Amino acid sequence: MLEVSGLTKTYPTGDRALRGVTFTVDRPEAVFVIGPSGAGKSTLLRCINRLVEPDAGVVRLAGVEVTRLAGRALREARRAMGMIFQEFNLVERLTVMENVLSGRLGYVTTWQAWRRRFPPEDVEAAFRTLARVGLEGFEHKRADELSGGQRQRVGIARALVQRPKILLVDEPTSSLDPRTAEAVMRLIVELAAEDGIPALVNMHDVPLARAFARRILGLNAGRIVYDGPVEGLTEDVLERIYGDAGRPVEAPA
Repeated sequence: MLEVSGLTKTYPTGDRALRGVTFTVDRPEAVFVIGPSGAGKSTLLRCINRLVEPDAGVVRLAGVEVTRLAGRALREARRAMGMIFQEFNLVERLTVMENVLSGRLGYVTTWQAWRRRFPPEDVEAAFRTLARVGLEGFEHKRADELSGGQRQRVGIARALVQRPKILLVDEPTSSLDPRTAEAVMRLIVELAAEDGIPALVNMHDVPLARAFARRILGLNAGRIVYDGPVEGLTEDVLERIYGDAGRPVEAPA
């Protein structure tokens, strides 16, 4: 499904965010990316969907080499990647329904998008998805009237109506209280499983990752230093991931 090979990114400041990251997600599973601040977690997601341009490496999704695409072909590839953001990324003055339907913008004409005219099947899908995320009856509320947990559910619904081939989830619970964070994380994992799509989730909260992950990628200074089942996340492994965040740590042979 998703193949990442040799992904490298250095910012103009000289910060080396990614150093040859390689991994594959070949089945519908929840893969959590953990690591200290500055390890490259957010850059990884943004290089996968080309919101940030990698310096080198290859990203393939469902056999399509995303890193070689441009223009319309790149826009079409991005439609297959449902992004859930840390800060929700909603248009505050728009309604819940309008924010959810923005996930279908890549499928309609410019005129339809400007007029906010979506096919009936898209509107029906948006209603169904809002019910799935627990927001039935919220369609006409403005986004700025919602709680943090409700806003994140709108973001989840928006990603799902894209009918993506993968969910890219960037710190979805960092601004939520613990109980809401657990509910939101459970929702993301369960809905991804129901739809049979993988989810690649950046996460600072190690206990939450332990609770919901099947597989863990540990990043330190732009390198993967652990790739394995959540059961293998021992104290030694955590020390490898977090113990010396100030310099690169080599993965074991």
